Amino acid sequence: MSELDARKQSILHALVLEYVEAAEPVGSELLVHKYQLGVKSATVRNELAEMSELGYLEQPHTSAGRIPSDQGYRYYVDRLLLERDVDAQTKQKVRAVAAEGDALQSLLSDAARVLSRFTQLLTVAAITRNAGITVRSALVTALGPTQSLLVLVLDNGHVENRVIEVPPGLTLQDIGSANEALAATAAGQSLVSLAKTKVHSASGNNALDRFQNGLWTALKSLARDLTRGKLVIEGEEYIFTKPEFQRDVAPISELFQNFLGSDEVYAALRPSSSGTTDVVRIGRENQDERLRPFSIVRSSFFVGEREAGVIALIGPTRMQYDRSIPLVSFTAKALSDSLTKFFG
Repeated sequence: MSELDARKQSILHALVLEYVEAAEPVGSELLVHKYQLGVKSATVRNELAEMSELGYLEQPHTSAGRIPSDQGYRYYVDRLLLERDVDAQTKQKVRAVAAEGDALQSLLSDAARVLSRFTQLLTVAAITRNAGITVRSALVTALGPTQSLLVLVLDNGHVENRVIEVPPGLTLQDIGSANEALAATAAGQSLVSLAKTKVHSASGNNALDRFQNGLWTALKSLARDLTRGKLVIEGEEYIFTKPEFQRDVAPISELFQNFLGSDEVYAALRPSSSGTTDVVRIGRENQDERLRPFSIVRSSFFVGEREAGVIALIGPTRMQYDRSIPLVSFTAKALSDSLTKFFG
């Protein structure tokens, strides 16, 4: 990436701000009129042409102004961006939402909803796909004569519930025995080992054996599902309103129909080996072609020192990076603080 001199940097900075705000190609006359660049329109036109040749700008058609390229956005984010501090009211709202939930998925849903509303972008949160996550506790309680509730709590704060049928003749004492077996066998196990555990109850109590075998079937199914990860998506209604996607709906259709329901979404949200694209991935920096019309701003959240998942904004490359980056970072920190307090 070529280094730009101070004047080109000022022009690129102004052009990015203007295009992000208006979603229309930007001409030299507008830049000279609106920004104190210290040069005439002809000079700005020459600078725009040079930056286009260097790959920082694009021109949709000959008579149009310029728009930033992916490379132009990258230069802006890495060298010119002045991040806006998250305002006190927004901080208070995010902290309140992060403190209200009692399980990871409910926390994520609420936090993602608030983040989408503040940014008017799509929010995607993924619980870490880690088969090494362990079971903090497993407990079954009676719901009535024919049903019981299995509650599985993981050490990353995630909670899963399953309704289990109760066979005829099962007593409250039998449920107590089942809980003792769960505490001795399931608690402390990793999801991958739990999914492979073979348990066959042979106590001689027909009702208890049937019940415990049903519990273990449900536990193993849960473990297999949880190792695939969990995804929370909020803000679909916002991304459809973006001008670039109203002009061309194909990227949005591909995103929702073929990408967000696939396993590839987890890999797309993971940190990359390149430090420059870890927090922000712009357009063609995304390996998956379906994501190349978009930018992703991501940040991981933790339980103590262990990563529990990632929360990310997905929007057009024409994004308010100065607002989005600090807001995602603050939200991830608020989630980390709450999860560590409850489950660390």
